[in-house]
Amino acid sequence: MRFITVFFSCVLVGVFAAIPAKAQQVDLELVFLADSSGSIDTAESAFQRQGHAAALTHPDVLSAIRQGIAGRIAVTYVEWGNAAHQDVVVPWTIIDGAESAKAFAAALLAAPRRAYGYNAIGAALEKGRALIAANGMEGARKVLDLSGDSANSWDGIPIETARQAALADGIVINGLPILCREANCGGRPVSYDLEKAFEDKIIAGPGAFVVTAQDRESFEMAVRRKLILEIAGLMPMRGRSHRVNAAN
Repeated sequence: MRFITVFFSCVLVGVFAAIPAKAQQVDLELVFLADSSGSIDTAESAFQRQGHAAALTHPDVLSAIRQGIAGRIAVTYVEWGNAAHQDVVVPWTIIDGAESAKAFAAALLAAPRRAYGYNAIGAALEKGRALIAANGMEGARKVLDLSGDSANSWDGIPIETARQAALADGIVINGLPILCREANCGGRPVSYDLEKAFEDKIIAGPGAFVVTAQDRESFEMAVRRKLILEIAGLMPMRGRSHRVNAAN
């Protein structure tokens, strides 16, 4: 009798262990995928981080978060280079107010750079998709937010393969092209229309859009504008693309 009791107790433990815990509800699951490939110098890597940190802690962004149904979003920041380098700089963090936003920003600015190599945009998108799949949360919207100074991929899986996998999981991909047109920009400006290339090759899903900064100074403003749109589940009023400069 004691054996039977122990047996059924073990069975019940196994059954309950197989049932996943209730997912934490958030308004948005957001993966920042920041270019850290060979064409991104130390200064550009720093201003990407600074721009995201400043945007996430801005009062307008915090206000947008509070107005959501859950009143919180989940974010993680990844720097990507080649197929072997997608570094989770800051792991999944619930942002529900100024304190959590400041903590995320501080961790982002303090971490060393660890991702390098040729562009592997497809691998970066796949990394973001896998992070969303495994985060134990459930968001009303799921977004991959890719910034970069090129729309070409030289390593890893094709961009289109990763795009389709993300779409199949209900994930939207938005883009933030880095134009790199300033005289002191350390990267290599591309010879093609980068915004159009992002529209055609990278962004995907309902309401997907591109927000482009005109210069280094407007990068934080572009990230902020994009964040507010993503938190609210909107897209730019002017369509799939919106360019931000210091006057916006």
